[in-house]
Amino acid sequence: MSSQAVLGTTTPASLLRVLDSIVVHQALYAATALGVADLLLDQPRTTADLAHELEVNEEALYRILRALAGEGIFEERAPRTFANNDVSHFLRNGVPGSVRSILAFKGSFYFFAPFGEILYSIQTGQSARTKALGMNGFEYLREHPETARVFDDAMTNISELSASAIASAYDFGRWGSLMDIGGGNGILLAAILKAHRGLRGVLADQPHVLERARQRGFLGGELAARSTMLDCDFFRQVPSGCPAYIMKHVIVDWEDESAHAILANCRRAIPADGVLLIVDFALPDGNRHSTGKLADIAMLVLTGGRVRTVPEYRELLAGAGFTLDRVIPVPGDLIIFEAMPSALPH
Repeated sequence: MSSQAVLGTTTPASLLRVLDSIVVHQALYAATALGVADLLLDQPRTTADLAHELEVNEEALYRILRALAGEGIFEERAPRTFANNDVSHFLRNGVPGSVRSILAFKGSFYFFAPFGEILYSIQTGQSARTKALGMNGFEYLREHPETARVFDDAMTNISELSASAIASAYDFGRWGSLMDIGGGNGILLAAILKAHRGLRGVLADQPHVLERARQRGFLGGELAARSTMLDCDFFRQVPSGCPAYIMKHVIVDWEDESAHAILANCRRAIPADGVLLIVDFALPDGNRHSTGKLADIAMLVLTGGRVRTVPEYRELLAGAGFTLDRVIPVPGDLIIFEAMPSALPH
């Protein structure tokens, strides 16, 4: 994609326009955190009415909504009177395609503040979040349950948007059983089990994560008879018992040494005739826009991890005792790496 495709006309003003996106980002976060779209469900409302219900400053709220309406998010129907439009509809709770939880997370201190330290990541190659928070991000979540809830909601929301596409992109059913390592709430595993009726599934994650998965109930109902949950710390040991294993957006969180440790533990668990399936972002060559390229920067700043190219994955997998067999595209800038066990490395 050319610079004109990204910026419009090639002028200094068009470059500065890109910088305005940080203001739009946080204005959108504010409207999302306040739940404005849900309050506009039935009819247009004045900002005075909204501000009274939300207990916020009316003038400030008006300025936020006026700016967002200028970006095509919400619509000002009359002076200081706003309504939902086709875009802001997806900021509501409980509607198909809702992204409210993602936006609430991405505007939070936990996600957003580390980007103020991006130069630290560029200088050191290490996580700016660790510097900003004074601890590893996963440790922070354990110590801050409210932030962990926001994170959990966002990860569920992200999985909801891609789970069906992943489930239909690969013939999971031929393996008989599948273990989802670091599978969180189980929404991806649930989608795969629904799409492949003869398949059994195991959700493997840390105990506190599995407790949230039980509360969420994605693997309940008719899926309960075909699914189980196992405690798993993938840095210590990956449970055995299935021919097929899947990890979605797990390896991307880690630098090569930690990623190798996870993959090596997977290799010890997977039988010689089994398979490891890694779902990650696609990372195209050249000057094309890519969700994966932006996610790669996010990983640099937030976790110290990285989005990897196909050759990088091939090398990483080989070092842990796998051969990359196929790369399967998934709609939405994702790919599935199908890796077969090879000789265990010494």
